[in-house]
Amino acid sequence: MDSESEEQGSSPETESDPPPSPSQLPLLLNPAYARCKSVVHDELRSFRVFLQWCALDHSTCAGRAASYAVFVALALLVPAAVSLSLRADTALSRASASAIAFNRVAQAPATGLAVVSFATLAAFFRRFGGLRQLLFLDGALRDDTAFVRRGYARELDRAFRTLAALLLPSLCVEAAHKAVFFFCTVRVEPPAAVLLPFATPPLVLPWRAVALVATVASWVYRTGVFLLVCVLFRLTCELQILRFEGIYRMFDVEARPTAAEIFAEHRRIRTQLLATSHRYRVFILCCLVTITISQLGALIVVLSSRDAKSFSNTGDLVVGSAVQLSGFFMCLLGAARITHRAQRIVSIASQWHMSLESSSTHNCKSSSASDAVDASSHVSGSSTAAVSQLAEPSAPCSYSSRQALVTYLRHNGGGITLFGFTLDRGLLHTIFVFEMTLVLWILSKVVVF
Repeated sequence: MDSESEEQGSSPETESDPPPSPSQLPLLLNPAYARCKSVVHDELRSFRVFLQWCALDHSTCAGRAASYAVFVALALLVPAAVSLSLRADTALSRASASAIAFNRVAQAPATGLAVVSFATLAAFFRRFGGLRQLLFLDGALRDDTAFVRRGYARELDRAFRTLAALLLPSLCVEAAHKAVFFFCTVRVEPPAAVLLPFATPPLVLPWRAVALVATVASWVYRTGVFLLVCVLFRLTCELQILRFEGIYRMFDVEARPTAAEIFAEHRRIRTQLLATSHRYRVFILCCLVTITISQLGALIVVLSSRDAKSFSNTGDLVVGSAVQLSGFFMCLLGAARITHRAQRIVSIASQWHMSLESSSTHNCKSSSASDAVDASSHVSGSSTAAVSQLAEPSAPCSYSSRQALVTYLRHNGGGITLFGFTLDRGLLHTIFVFEMTLVLWILSKVVVF
């Protein structure tokens, strides 16, 4: 009986034991694995499926090796082999020679942008390990407000739909152009290395169909890699805009934030913006140089050709230019939006500081007037205590801390930068004027009146 009573008395102590440590919990219940494992039903599932279909999954050594092999094959070997296999045939089309020249001009920038984009993605996966770390969704999301957490899932879905809206229509147009190009404009003769020398009789294959399939697959891969990096950059900017919207809500007088809280939140976002600028600055600069040179080169080739321009011979330039400019301007507009949201916070902070200061001054004046009326019925000590209490109308922070916060925001209001240059509307206007100047200069040299 005594042993049973001792066991019953010790049972509450066992129930009050501390919970097991995270290392002793099962993996599915361990909070360290929450929102950071690549599960099937996560928010980034669409992007992970796209990475797998494009052979861009670098999570394993085998996947990394396959990714590099597919890149070399589809981005380098296939365009080079197809370009060397094209032959002009005036019996099919009078503009056959110019069509081959336009095709080679269009292939160079597409391959160049694919190389830059693949190198950027490979560097991202090697440094950060996954999409969550790249998009600041792994650890930073826990520090965000409920408003930001509700909005980031919507932005993720919208970003993937933007990628599909850019890729699918251009794919349909490109496939139609390539069908007309290979079957009605040029002749395809594969290089001698492809033919089997020991085959008697010679091997006969539908080389036009093979070239069509290989070219479309190469175009989808190169364009998809480029647009994926552009969409990831735009998505990063949109998520940072959501965080700035959360800071805007903190300046509400009814929310009663402190200057230290606003400073800590802005400093966290500022650190993420600096990291984003360092990650994408080489990609944006390389895209700007590549697209500028390709557009000017295409303009010179088109203006110097005397053949008639049609969809069969210039379709490559039209589709390629549209996709490249769409992706690049998507990056620039996303950077300009986040930059102006970062600069707008100075105005909001100044209004918040002024509203609190004017409210404090109004309360002080009203308290002084009431003290003057009731001076005969109150002692001087109690009136002084009342004035000192109303002089600070339960404000969340003092005047000096608010002034220091406004000064800090005024000197740290930049957004996305490119080697020290802020990507805002002013820089966009400068780039537009520079490009227009080059185009007008080329027209003045080519067009003769």
